[in-house]
Amino acid sequence: MTSGPAVLPDHTAVRTALWRALHAQADPPPHVIEDEVGLRLAAPGDDWRARPDMDERGTRPVRASVAARARFVEDLVVERAARGVDQYVVLGAGLDTFAQRRPEVAAGLRVFEADRPGPQEWKRRRLADLGYGIPDWLRLVPVDFEGDWWGRLLAAGFDPGRPAVVACTGVTMYLTRDAVAASFRQIATLAPGSVLATTFLRPAEDVEPELRPFQQASERGARASGTPFLSYFTPPRMLALVRESGFRDARHIPAEELTRRYFATRTDGLRPSRAEELVVATT
Repeated sequence: MTSGPAVLPDHTAVRTALWRALHAQADPPPHVIEDEVGLRLAAPGDDWRARPDMDERGTRPVRASVAARARFVEDLVVERAARGVDQYVVLGAGLDTFAQRRPEVAAGLRVFEADRPGPQEWKRRRLADLGYGIPDWLRLVPVDFEGDWWGRLLAAGFDPGRPAVVACTGVTMYLTRDAVAASFRQIATLAPGSVLATTFLRPAEDVEPELRPFQQASERGARASGTPFLSYFTPPRMLALVRESGFRDARHIPAEELTRRYFATRTDGLRPSRAEELVVATT
């Protein structure tokens, strides 16, 4: 049974997948993450690297950030799986490809990819077209993040009484602050040992000066596409919101920490931006 008509994924989901592929193709090894599955899903055409938003020089800090956050979450899932956590929820999954790239890990979990119904159905069909299919351990869950996404997740077989890793990357800027807070409060009720990894978008004035025009252009593009940015946070405000939501503890993961983890040995100057950073919270 399908969940509704298939429509193209959000342009931001496609762009994020293409940036991951651009990192693998344009940046010298060692690569932070190797991900060209999203490129195959998106099928943007042979000239995709000529797109203005794929400019190799201008997007270096942004694609480094996208690669680093994907790797950070993946490392977190692998670490928690080794401790026995067997549920992984991806909120706003977009063209996430963990299940396809790391089946040796994912097959030991129950993976829930939650996203809007139209793009979710599109992805389901693309996975079938490319021969990946939908294994039993992968659940594609159509949701409305301003509505009862939690009920949909439970109906898909998620067990809130067992620990889980919940990833929410590249999502909070598209939600109202109230919706973000409500989602965090719900996730904070999960079984002890659960962990949330979420990104947040800093206000333009809090971003590196050389990247502010890029962020402003992204804001205009999102608005024109009908998915405007609604919420911005500074690190202290995001930490406060997470803690107020009921998590036992929370930690900011700044761009500098991602640099130390994943870019310290590079000699080409590739470094992540602080425009969008991470917070990790545990129950």
